[in-house]
Amino acid sequence: MKKFLALTMLLVPLLAQPPATPPAGRGGGRGPAPVQAKPEELAQIRAKTEQIESLVKELKAKHADAALTGDVEVFAKAGRFLLEFPELFGTQAAIDHSMLVLDQGIDRAKQLEGGQSPWTAGKSRTYAYYSEMDGSVQPYHVSLPANYDPNQPTRLYVWLHGRQNNTTESEFIFSFDHPRPPGNAPVADQGQIQVDLFGRINSAGWHWAGEADVFEAIAAVKKRFRIDDKRVMLRGFSMGGEGGWHIALHYPDRFAAAEIGAGTWSRRGSMPGLQPFQYATLKIWENMEEWALNAFNLPLAGHDGDTDTQIASLPGPAPAGVPTRGQLESSLRTRAQLEKEGFAAEGEPDFLHLKGTPDIFLISQNTGHGTSPLVRQRLDAFLKEWGDKGQVSPEHIRFLTYTTRYNHDYWVSVEGMEKLYERADIDATRSEGGSKYEIRTTNMNRLALRETEHAKSIRIDGQELKVKAGAEITLEKTGTAWKVGKNGPVAGLHKSHALQGPIDDAFLDPFLLVRPTGTPWNEAVNQQALRTLARFEKSWAKYFRAHPFIKDDKDVTEADMAKYHVVLFGDPGSNQWIAKMSAKLPVKWTKETVTLGGQSYAAKESFPALVYPNPLHPSKYVVINTGLTISDREYNGDYGMAQIGDYAIVKVKEGSDLPDVTVSGLFDNNWQLQK
Repeated sequence: MKKFLALTMLLVPLLAQPPATPPAGRGGGRGPAPVQAKPEELAQIRAKTEQIESLVKELKAKHADAALTGDVEVFAKAGRFLLEFPELFGTQAAIDHSMLVLDQGIDRAKQLEGGQSPWTAGKSRTYAYYSEMDGSVQPYHVSLPANYDPNQPTRLYVWLHGRQNNTTESEFIFSFDHPRPPGNAPVADQGQIQVDLFGRINSAGWHWAGEADVFEAIAAVKKRFRIDDKRVMLRGFSMGGEGGWHIALHYPDRFAAAEIGAGTWSRRGSMPGLQPFQYATLKIWENMEEWALNAFNLPLAGHDGDTDTQIASLPGPAPAGVPTRGQLESSLRTRAQLEKEGFAAEGEPDFLHLKGTPDIFLISQNTGHGTSPLVRQRLDAFLKEWGDKGQVSPEHIRFLTYTTRYNHDYWVSVEGMEKLYERADIDATRSEGGSKYEIRTTNMNRLALRETEHAKSIRIDGQELKVKAGAEITLEKTGTAWKVGKNGPVAGLHKSHALQGPIDDAFLDPFLLVRPTGTPWNEAVNQQALRTLARFEKSWAKYFRAHPFIKDDKDVTEADMAKYHVVLFGDPGSNQWIAKMSAKLPVKWTKETVTLGGQSYAAKESFPALVYPNPLHPSKYVVINTGLTISDREYNGDYGMAQIGDYAIVKVKEGSDLPDVTVSGLFDNNWQLQK
């Protein structure tokens, strides 16, 4: 009881704190106060949008090609979201641009009606895809090389843009039809296709929907072009660099190389006053320099200018006035971490190679937040070298993680950790034609190896194991002893890949919001849940550019349960699915009380918010009475900090969209309350 009360006293004032305001001037930044569209301008936008929507409806009725229809529908989506969130116009120019973009959409619709799709020709092409995350249609842009040959597999450069607070779908599309001269030397044409990602505007620094956008857009490009899977390169700068650090170091086997410029880093994990679960979950995304070891198998080039004056970190250095080197700090810190891991830096101060890795770190001399021509040449040579080589499954893997969400590197995946949110690392070498394995691990108790068709023996943490060759071998540890285990999921409740929490983890995959329609046990609780639902749905729409999948509880099917993480709102009286699952959730909920860990709360004003494996479909999550737990400003910021861990008891707050938090924390590795 004392522990719960202490947590409550600390947590409630913390949640009332406004998050740090996003820094200005990073690839767009905050400019003047946004211009408001005139009623007659909005009327024109509405008319053009409705015309495209009507044409799209006809195209779908005629079973027009789905991908090409998406290329048209994205224009209707652009107009509809401008009408819904006109505050994002920003400037009169953006209003004027939207008219031209919508006219372009009308032309596309009419062309497709006539069986034509001229936008699929030429070197510059704007396309769209339908997102599995939320069903939305999202734009992306493709640039083709001068010597493009559709019959040959082509390398792909994936570009993550910098901060663009007002780059709506309309502005994104317009920018490629009316390109401005590049601020830095353009990347060399080495026969690559480049895909420019929308990233749902800023998407909390390429997290959640922005993270999904990276891989969904790559998949969309592969459906239209012959892409060489072994030659996909990740590139980004500024906020795109921040996203680049996150994507590259979490997914080190997905790219042939990564070129990452600048990028803000977070130091919230070193701040006092946070809760234990917050310090833990901050290790998922906000300590990226500590993930530097994952560049051991990923050729990575970090860079920025030596006079960068952009905000280096969020929050800024303390005490105020401490000098930094701007966003160059990101690559300096990543390089320093690699040196701590034992890889010495060699070369000139502005062009260093980390011995024993394929990684380089460059500094553009006499350059601010950007890239000098000399460094651009060196980066182009780096991309060409690794693009020419292509990915090869390595014989030696070094990999670390702090969560089983990000657990995969080539032929190794971490399936179980002894302690989540603490560093788990592996050093694995195969030799003698893949018959012999030497492995050292820390903080792991379940490990899967692939490409093991020739395996005969494995030495792991000093223990010899005889194994049977096959496509996959699973190893399990009990105490200090390793043994060969059964491949596939483990029976029972265990935290594992994409089922380890916290609540916010559920919004990295397709999810379905479920509205209550029954008679609530407690009306105040039900109304608070509905306000929370409405707030989350609007925030996701405004900042992540999509209205999530949503259904009434009476319309949800077993197939929905199997396909989505379900996000249930209400109480066991108002939401039939909460009622069906209630007995199998780690909280006892009656009309009078809510009990968690032996502590009871009055159900007339208190209710649970949590994530848990869905009792009806254990491979999916069920989330109760919350969406993303990050604060509103962080949807359009650099990082989003979880305000709740795996669970919370929250309390009705009249007049507020969000309840107060009474207690919150993390479940243990078996999804039980920690003692």
